[in-house]
Amino acid sequence: MHDVLDPRDLVPDEAEQRAHSGYDVEALVERARTAAAANDLTGLAEIAAALERSRLDPGWAYTEPDDEDELRRTARSVTELPVDAGRLRARLKGAWLGRTVGNTMGKPVEGMNRREVRLYLEAGGAWPQTGYVPLVDPVPAGIRWIHPDGPVSALGTFADVPRDDDIDWTILGLFMLERYGRDLATEDVAREWLDRLPFTQTFTAERAAYRNLLLGKPIPETATFGNPYREWIGALIRADIFGYVHAGDPASAAVAALVDARLSHTRNGIYGEMWAAALVAAALATNDARVAISRSLGVVPTGSRLYEAIRGILDLHATGIDHDGALDWIDARLGHYNWVATVNNAAIIAAGLLWGTGFTDAVAKTIAAGADTDSTAATTGSVYGALHGAGAVPSELVGTTHVHVRSAVRGFDRITIDELTDRTLALVESFRSDR
Repeated sequence: MHDVLDPRDLVPDEAEQRAHSGYDVEALVERARTAAAANDLTGLAEIAAALERSRLDPGWAYTEPDDEDELRRTARSVTELPVDAGRLRARLKGAWLGRTVGNTMGKPVEGMNRREVRLYLEAGGAWPQTGYVPLVDPVPAGIRWIHPDGPVSALGTFADVPRDDDIDWTILGLFMLERYGRDLATEDVAREWLDRLPFTQTFTAERAAYRNLLLGKPIPETATFGNPYREWIGALIRADIFGYVHAGDPASAAVAALVDARLSHTRNGIYGEMWAAALVAAALATNDARVAISRSLGVVPTGSRLYEAIRGILDLHATGIDHDGALDWIDARLGHYNWVATVNNAAIIAAGLLWGTGFTDAVAKTIAAGADTDSTAATTGSVYGALHGAGAVPSELVGTTHVHVRSAVRGFDRITIDELTDRTLALVESFRSDR
């Protein structure tokens, strides 16, 4: 699925990407899917050429800049929030715990839609969700598939935090910031990907960028060449560490995230990482999710689809509508996006945080929306932990399983949450002393 070496995946996915980004290519989407199903490689090559010739609809309603200087200026308009130094370690530990626990809670139902998540959880006696997802066997009728990595995160199947790319990226980001500090450049990010993380443990946009690095493509062509996933969620899931180390400073978090994101993403893909980094940074300085989301939205270009989606969720919340109503809105307005896209999943995260009434409820509400449930639940958990500290993550979900973290990042397998927290805090203090 989404094989960056196979035109039967790349061409239909590129057609879909362009259709969602203001290009008049709907007819090519269907042609590409038909050609892929028929293994018609000649036809796919012709469609790929036609996609390259396609142009943005002049009536497209959105303005979505890629210019780095403009994005930096936008981010820099957001002011800092004061941080309580006495609570910072507890909040950082809460963020790391929240990210790992949330990821594990969401992983077994990754890729399911809203209806399928409820169907699966009901079959396992776990609706509404209050913890880890039980393994349901046989799979209930009406569920299209189970993600191949899902069962390793089912209740009772893991002794440590299960390995997942959502956690690997946060760990790798910590390593990169320790090595390069504030001077981390996109070229450094590329070097460490190749050195520290196996190709097969990357997915979609990251795998395409990794392939492009091996082909010798320059940055930022690594984000655009043969990469239909350039506005998917991959960059957003790499964001949290930049928020952790820039606690209370959404602008600096977003700029650091931009440096990372441009290796593999464009436009809303980049905005997604900037937004999530700013969100985490703001959350470490407030206990109000609405304040954190509102402040983080300032780093996102106002003419973008991502801005519109998150602004829409904030406005809906202000009306007093319930969470089901918010999910209905997401389905109606954003349901055309791929389940791994940035815009819809960011809206799901915002809704979980705004309507959630505790850690478990916020994460469960996020998962209930479906789509990229392990990624969205990880971010919601991270932000909730940052907002409220380690004590907000239920001890029964931490137990003995969320002490050590399994990781594919070289040199980090079975690292502890406490060590990750202490190393992150050291970076925060170092960055602040350098200002």
